Amino acid sequence: MQTIEILRQLAIIIIFAKLFGLIARRLHAPQVAGEIVAGLLIGPSILGWVKSSQFLSGMAEIGVIMLMFNAGLGTNVNELKKSGFKATLIACAGVFVPLALGTILFMSFYGFDTIGSEQFYRALYIGTILTATSVSITVQTLKELGKLSSFVGTTITSAAIIDDVIGIIVLTIVIGFKDPSTDIMSVLMHTVLFFIFACGAGFIFYKIFKLFEKRYVHTRRIPIIGLALAFSFAYIAQKYFNVADITGAYIAGVILCTTKDSSYISRKMDINSYMIFGPVFFASIGLQTNLRTIDTSILIFSAAFVIVGMLAKVIGCAGTSRVLGFNAMNSLIIGCGMMTRGEVALIVAQRGLAAGLLEQEFFTSVILLIIISSLVTPLMLKFLYSKTKEQDKE
Repeated sequence: MQTIEILRQLAIIIIFAKLFGLIARRLHAPQVAGEIVAGLLIGPSILGWVKSSQFLSGMAEIGVIMLMFNAGLGTNVNELKKSGFKATLIACAGVFVPLALGTILFMSFYGFDTIGSEQFYRALYIGTILTATSVSITVQTLKELGKLSSFVGTTITSAAIIDDVIGIIVLTIVIGFKDPSTDIMSVLMHTVLFFIFACGAGFIFYKIFKLFEKRYVHTRRIPIIGLALAFSFAYIAQKYFNVADITGAYIAGVILCTTKDSSYISRKMDINSYMIFGPVFFASIGLQTNLRTIDTSILIFSAAFVIVGMLAKVIGCAGTSRVLGFNAMNSLIIGCGMMTRGEVALIVAQRGLAAGLLEQEFFTSVILLIIISSLVTPLMLKFLYSKTKEQDKE
């Protein structure tokens, strides 16, 4: 793509994303919902002014990394410690229930087959796609609502991160059934090693950062160093441990969240995210689909896939939250906060295409789930928080 074309597309994305973001805010809806709609409008579904490209995908990836780094910076460590055990159990339920219901859904449409058959593994992979959670949109919504660092907000963020780690393990196991050369134990070991690395390296970088903070109090060098740390952890997580880059970015933010300049770094990150990377990321969700190409034969399955995909997260996560002692409303908030899908679902779907476990026609179903859940989740969270005052301690 030529540079001049990139500039034209960026201008269109920023103008329309911000315009629709403002309209959404006027309608008392989260701005991210408007930015996603903007992506649908200017993308191939309606106007066709902007097409998804490798460059825009790269900018969107930077946007989500910065967003997760910011989420880490806003983490309340005390609340994180309190929510750790509960978040793990909620994440487990958020993987198991969608996996089971997604598998049953596919077999209900295309026939039940014996365990071990090709058709059974296809069904199992549809369930695997539904295990993914994209916390980025929920994080932005919670941030707009001022609930990100609350107990419930921290629980959602922690559970979503753990959910993705478990989802990657499940993905590897399911592909392993298809490809015996996949080393499942190696994936488990790499995941554990990454968190060991994060603890050790995190402690060292925290001490180094404290020294910089004393010498360069409230200077621009501080957020620059912080951003470099975020990109480094994102790269190391993906490159050397096969863990999602957004997980590395989030942990980088957690490492710095107790420093004196954490809020200063967060404000500086917000500027870049608000002006360009955030709009590109949220609009890119709408750009990645073309609603005109939807075949009527797959439309009914897609509708069921979207409904089951969203309800499965709510049932699994909200139900487990209720058992763990959260009140009914906060349990529902956690369930709704976990139902959005995004880049992780796309990655899982793409891996399925490459492994021969997913046909191209089902990719449309995944895109629709991402778009609809990305629009519904912010609206649901806004509505639920308007109906209750969240309790910081359950």
